[in-house]
Amino acid sequence: MKKNSNEHVWRVLGLESSCDDTAASVLKIVDNNKEKKVEILSSIVFNQNKLHVNFNGVVPEIAARAHCEKIDICTKEALKKASLSIKDIDLISVTSGPGLIGGLLSGVMFAKGLARGLKIPLIGVNHLAAHCFSVKIFHKINFPYLTLLVSGGHCQFLIVKNVDSFVRIGGTIDDAPGECFDKIATFLGIGYPGGPLVEFKSKNGNEDRFSFPKPLMDNTCNMSFSGLKTAVKRETEKLIASQGGLYNEDVKDICASFQKTTSEIFKYKTINAIKFFNNNFEGDKNLAIVGGVAANKKIRHELQQVAFQNNFKYLTVPAQYCTDNAAMIAYLGFEKFILKNHNNLDLVVKPRWPLDQTSTPILGFGKRGAKA
Repeated sequence: MKKNSNEHVWRVLGLESSCDDTAASVLKIVDNNKEKKVEILSSIVFNQNKLHVNFNGVVPEIAARAHCEKIDICTKEALKKASLSIKDIDLISVTSGPGLIGGLLSGVMFAKGLARGLKIPLIGVNHLAAHCFSVKIFHKINFPYLTLLVSGGHCQFLIVKNVDSFVRIGGTIDDAPGECFDKIATFLGIGYPGGPLVEFKSKNGNEDRFSFPKPLMDNTCNMSFSGLKTAVKRETEKLIASQGGLYNEDVKDICASFQKTTSEIFKYKTINAIKFFNNNFEGDKNLAIVGGVAANKKIRHELQQVAFQNNFKYLTVPAQYCTDNAAMIAYLGFEKFILKNHNNLDLVVKPRWPLDQTSTPILGFGKRGAKA
């Protein structure tokens, strides 16, 4: 850390290995006690798509081995792109949960070794919380703010109150949207990962050709995508049975209709979440959209319109920072460090680590705790 009068300059290394992306990032953060200026010096992501494509999903053992093989290489690349050496780093931040235990262990053990050798602080952070805080890298935003976190494994409406205080006001009661994108891509035989492939196929499709169901359209902020996924599968099977296969136009139209239906579910539920925020919280009216599915252009556009129509400011991050990355990990670790809002338990690997610790879980609860 360098000090210039009242200005402190921090160089923070972030490490991410919770699922199938090995990532490292270096941030330069200038803190003058009044405001923080954040510069992303590097953000390197090694994805494992080629390793998992034949399985149409992430295989935990393969993912863990790949993290072990790549995390040091990824870190070296991040430092090289930032034009820094490892000795220039002031603080290390690492994802310690939630996620796949093998990947989490790869990242945490590597980070512990680095921090011990360099004799610098190490902060463990919640991957989901880092997604929620990613908007603060790019926007000035005060607490509390409303967030839709939507990704391959999670989908929640949250009120972000500070670095370790979140109120979950709704979420999916079954499949996460990103999971549905992957499975629908598998039904259609277009490959893996499903999100970007379904979006690509949708561009020239007829979104009005198929009328898919929109489950759980009530006054809550909870969502359900399992029935929608099943309806898409049944429609696909009907087409195959009636015409002996799928034409390219069928695939485009199914993708477009599914994407439209998903967007409409999000729009309806976001309006409910905005009403809840207005009725229960005071402060700036901000809506943040984060997570891998937030990279979908149609979903981003539709939710931007919802925010505008309800007098909320719409906030998101560049598409490459919607998906898993280490810049958001570095940033949240820095926030926790300067607030002294961390402890040794943060560096225990936690495959399950809900953001809202007080609400009743809406998904499974097992030996390792609540999923969400």
